[in-house]
Amino acid sequence: MHLHILGIAGTFMGGIAQIAQAAGHTVTGPDRAVYPPMSDQLAQAGIVFENGFELTQLDADFDQLVVGNIMSRGMPIVERMLNDRISYTSAPQWLYENVLKDRRVLAVSGTHGKTTTASMLAWILEFAGLQPGFLIGGVPENFSVSARLGESPWFVIEADEYDTAFFDKRSKFVHYHPETLIINNLEFDHADIFVNLEAIQTQFHHLLRMLPADGSVIYPQDDQNVATMLERGCWSQQVSMGNSDDSAWQYTALQADCGRIEIFKSGQSQGVLDWDLLGKHNAMNALAAIAASATADISAQTAIQALSEFKGVKRRMQLRGTINGIRIYDDFAHHPTAIKTTLEGLRAKVGAGRILVAFEPRSNTMRMGIHKETLGAAFDAADEAFVLLSRDLDWGEEGLQMNVPSHIFTSVDALLEALTKQSRSGDSIIIMSNGGFENLPVRLLDAL
Repeated sequence: MHLHILGIAGTFMGGIAQIAQAAGHTVTGPDRAVYPPMSDQLAQAGIVFENGFELTQLDADFDQLVVGNIMSRGMPIVERMLNDRISYTSAPQWLYENVLKDRRVLAVSGTHGKTTTASMLAWILEFAGLQPGFLIGGVPENFSVSARLGESPWFVIEADEYDTAFFDKRSKFVHYHPETLIINNLEFDHADIFVNLEAIQTQFHHLLRMLPADGSVIYPQDDQNVATMLERGCWSQQVSMGNSDDSAWQYTALQADCGRIEIFKSGQSQGVLDWDLLGKHNAMNALAAIAASATADISAQTAIQALSEFKGVKRRMQLRGTINGIRIYDDFAHHPTAIKTTLEGLRAKVGAGRILVAFEPRSNTMRMGIHKETLGAAFDAADEAFVLLSRDLDWGEEGLQMNVPSHIFTSVDALLEALTKQSRSGDSIIIMSNGGFENLPVRLLDAL
């Protein structure tokens, strides 16, 4: 079958393309911009792609048109598709019908930590010899690709709550039909498509309704937003995790930065995890991955051993380099909670060392000013913040109020110059954005 994918170069859609190609299909498609790392992954898989949504894209001799959620009404190519009555489907629907319906699916959902937790879980299954397929919204360093078909019944998927397509406003994850579901946490986000937290909880509950009775939902015991959602009804096995004595899975930090943690199941120690990741949030991510791998009959001891060799995920507190005694980290965090927990983890590691943050508030929710009241305090564990503000931020006259010294810039060039001048040996510089930030990590290393 020849699949033609509109919007082929996003992390999710590019993963779909790679899985389809590995399954024996011919895959082509355009996107508005195709650049690394996805352009490299597509080329490596032998997938033909083009820049730009020209109407002639629909003249291709394809069997199935797959529409990504970057496509919207009013785009000329979409209007022609509809006017010409061309048959189309969404990527999540295609994935279920052609791959997931015959697999044992482990899904990782939640506001924060999905990519890291899914990467941990896929690596645990790989380490245990299960050769899973996976589709992840980032590039796990242990695999170097974001997606693969796999050679076993097992499939790990990052279960995103964002909408499916312009013609299907349900969350992507309702298409996946998992037997094991991790819910890492639940907060308000994606204000461009959800009106409030309750709307997000409703989508999560739709997913719970599809979980089999002998399936498992793994969730944090102390997250009230998750608890409220579960109270609407849960028909599957509930597996709690956290620090409470009555949690099914627990961890104890043996170091302040959680670089060494002890794992417990039903109060019984399962072993100690020594690894390279930091922070309480990653300890919880590890706990979720270990608990989920147990549903695949993998022992906690094997899972712990696997995670001791986990290399992390690109752009999730990725150390891009050390130069002149200055460490440069690249991180995807863009929600106040993720920013706060990441910086607290780094603070626990570096102690009194200086932490400088370069931050680009780029998500739709950020631009709308939804998190403006809580964002400033998220940087409290840092020493200074360098913030890039674009003109389309709806933050009102008072702007962003921070508790640490902050420097506001309207261009990356000016921010880079100031950050270079301010840095000194012993600093940790973390660059936070869910976009490209004009390649700031590499440019900063070059400047230093």
